Amino acid sequence: MKRFFKNESASATFLVTISFTGLLALTGLVVDGGLLYSTHSHLQKSANAAALSGGQELTRDDEVIIENIVEETLDHHEELDSLMDTIVVLDERVTVNLKKPTDTTFMRLFGIDSIDVNVKATARIGQMGRAMGAAPLGIDESVELNYGEEYTLKVDEDGVEAGNFGVLALDGPGSKTYKETLISGFDEMLEVGNVIDTQTGNIAGPTEEATDILVNSCDDMYERDCPRVLLVPVYKPHDYDQNQMKQVEITGFAYFYLTEPMDGDTKEIKGQFLERTGSGHELDEAVERGAFIVRLTD
Repeated sequence: MKRFFKNESASATFLVTISFTGLLALTGLVVDGGLLYSTHSHLQKSANAAALSGGQELTRDDEVIIENIVEETLDHHEELDSLMDTIVVLDERVTVNLKKPTDTTFMRLFGIDSIDVNVKATARIGQMGRAMGAAPLGIDESVELNYGEEYTLKVDEDGVEAGNFGVLALDGPGSKTYKETLISGFDEMLEVGNVIDTQTGNIAGPTEEATDILVNSCDDMYERDCPRVLLVPVYKPHDYDQNQMKQVEITGFAYFYLTEPMDGDTKEIKGQFLERTGSGHELDEAVERGAFIVRLTD
């Protein structure tokens, strides 16, 4: 009997020891696993933010600007030291690679003092095909755009003639709503395939008043929220009657920077078309005229 109880006691001690070791290991996995998950989550969010921020400037011919924005964003998220490299392909994509060594707690008992957490984020640009905030001005898709050169947008109070720049009736007829929309943008979504009426009536006065306000709103065309950079629909003729364009169909979007106030005598708006990113949605069928969106890729 003594031998039996002695053997039982030894077995129980062994089982308790094994169970305690297993419980300790499980606790270490839970604690350290949670720490690693939290680190990975924060690191991924930081990489995503840096890639998206840098991607906003992919249309500019300067990798250094993009790299600086990535670093500034990571510094804001307190992850600048985690940056391994930034890979920039202008007019296409930016990739941010981060690595952060994370100290363990319970896993130190098993000789694992630190684990590296690695994340990657890539942002790319795509053709804008759906967006809000468009100005009630349009450009025929047949017009060839040379970015940075000055263009003249014709304000035709008798309607839009074929081949000319057009004024669009995004808010319906009436000079008051047209002026407000020109200043602040159309507050509904427009997308490729939408058919839009052209504006008729005398809108030279409201256009001049609105462009004066916009031109004096900011001085830097690269400022992200500069109101004088207008998002304008690109169109193709849809309903042409008696030498007037009655309706147009949206085929894409472009950005137009107002360089000076409107000339009231000639009823013209002067500015430059830009390659630029903005808020919106990508559609493959949209024509490329310099307006892009930025999104994360897998």
